[in-house]
Order: sequence, then structure tokens, then C-alpha cells
Amino acid sequence: MSNELLIAIIAGLGGMFGWGFADFAAKKTVDKIGPISSLVWAHVFGTFILLIIALVNHFSFKNTFTIPNDPSEWVGLAFFGTLQTIVYLFVYKAFEKGKVAILSPIFASFSGWTALISVIFLGEVLSLSFVPALFLIFGGMLLTNLDQNHLKLKKIKIIGALGFKEIAIATILATGWTLGWAKFSSGHDWVSYALFMYAFMTLSAFLLAKIQKTDLSNVKSGAWIFLFLIGLGEAIAYLALSLGYATTSFVSIIALLSGTFSVPTIILAYIFLKERVTRVQTIGIIIIILGIMLLSFS
Repeated sequence: MSNELLIAIIAGLGGMFGWGFADFAAKKTVDKIGPISSLVWAHVFGTFILLIIALVNHFSFKNTFTIPNDPSEWVGLAFFGTLQTIVYLFVYKAFEKGKVAILSPIFASFSGWTALISVIFLGEVLSLSFVPALFLIFGGMLLTNLDQNHLKLKKIKIIGALGFKEIAIATILATGWTLGWAKFSSGHDWVSYALFMYAFMTLSAFLLAKIQKTDLSNVKSGAWIFLFLIGLGEAIAYLALSLGYATTSFVSIIALLSGTFSVPTIILAYIFLKERVTRVQTIGIIIIILGIMLLSFS
């Protein structure tokens, strides 16, 4: 296995476990304090965690920390940070309106669209041996986002489903964000880019809360630890993605692997929250693991 492919796999798995862990922790906060408050305070913690990592990386490991000096870089970082917050907003709005069992697989498909566009239109070169593994990972990802207990296949109504418009917009924006961030961060200091982009996410989340007149002070004491854990998971995810996109050309592999974040969420919920794992989700998890193994052997 080449070093570049190894980094891409590690980056994708980092996104998977980071976002999966964050989603698991979010289960304990969103219902208590609301999605906007959770988004804001979790991102505050995530920003401080990324700042600490950047300082340790610079002073302890003697790695250079680059502060952008080109105004266009700052504009780009602010753009991608704000865009990601907008993605979160549309996802939350969709889930508030419609059934997660229908909408979640639609949003999860953004990683598949990212991979497809990257290979067909943006000139990413993939070995043919990767293709079966990526198909397995994508198929397994869709299965893990299906809920067979609430989704009756004979009565699926996707286009006209409540929340479809919002989740479709979120999916398109997430695809654009992933492709754009891969291009924008390529060849740059991945630690500083992850920190500054995420800081702009936090700032835009604060502005969103202000616009929607959300009370950010109404946070119960038991929610703080989970908000910290969300921030930790997101910090890991965005660091991993920035590492992968900045140092490798495997956008499709990173996108598809990170898009399987529902796997650790399901497993953690099963272990700690005693939530049932459906047969379809179990099959999906197994298929994803087989796809990752096949990708590694490739």
C-alpha cells in the first residue's frame, strides 16, 4: 500500500469515527437544549480543542504553524466555515420536518456524489481495484442509514416527503463543500486550515443563533460534558479530513470512508444507550467493513 493511500484511508476513518462519535454525543444534547445551542457550544469546544492541538503541534513537535497572509485565503476559510454551518442548518430543518429514516440516506449520499464527480469530472485517477471496495462502502453506508422498523418500502414517497427540499439542498451543499475544501486546502498547512475554517464555523453558528434569537444561556449542567465530546469528535473529523485533502489526491476514498459516520454512532448507541441495531443496519456495517478491508488489500 502506498503512503498516499494509507493517509487517505486514515483520514477517511478519522472523519468516520470523529463525526460518528460527535453524532452519538449529540443524541444526549439536541433534545435537551435544541440543535442551534448544541451546534454553537459544541463548536466553541471544538475550536479550543483545535487551538490546543495546533499549539502542541507547533511548540512540542516543532512543526510550522502557518497563518495565512493572503486575503483570498481568509475569504476562502470564512466561506467554507460559513457554508458548513448552512449545511448543518438545512439538515436540522429537514429532520425537524420529516422522517429521519427517509431523509438520512439521502443526505448520506453526498459522499457518493462527491466521489462520482471527483472521478468523472475532476480527473481523479483511481485504480480499478479500488472500485469494488468503494461500491461496497457506499452501499453499506446507505443500508446503515435505513431504519427497517419505520420505513415501509412499498410506501416510500421521496420527492414529496416532508423535509425533502431541505435535505436535497443540504446534500448538494455538502457535496460542493467537500469538493471545494479538497481543492482549496490541497498543499496547505492542514492543521492551521482546519483550525481557522472551524473557527469561522463557530462564528457563523453564533450569528445564526443571534438571527434566530436562540437563548444560548439555557444549558443544563449535565449537557456540558456531551457538548465537549461533540466538539472533540468534530475536531478529530475536520483535522483528519484536512490532512487527507491537503496531502493526497484520493478525494473519493476520503469522502466515502468519512461518509460512513453512522457506523460508530450505531455501535456506540447500541452499547451505551441500549438502542436496537436492525438487521439491515447490521448487514450494512458488515458490508462497510468488508469494503474497507478490500480497499486496504488493494
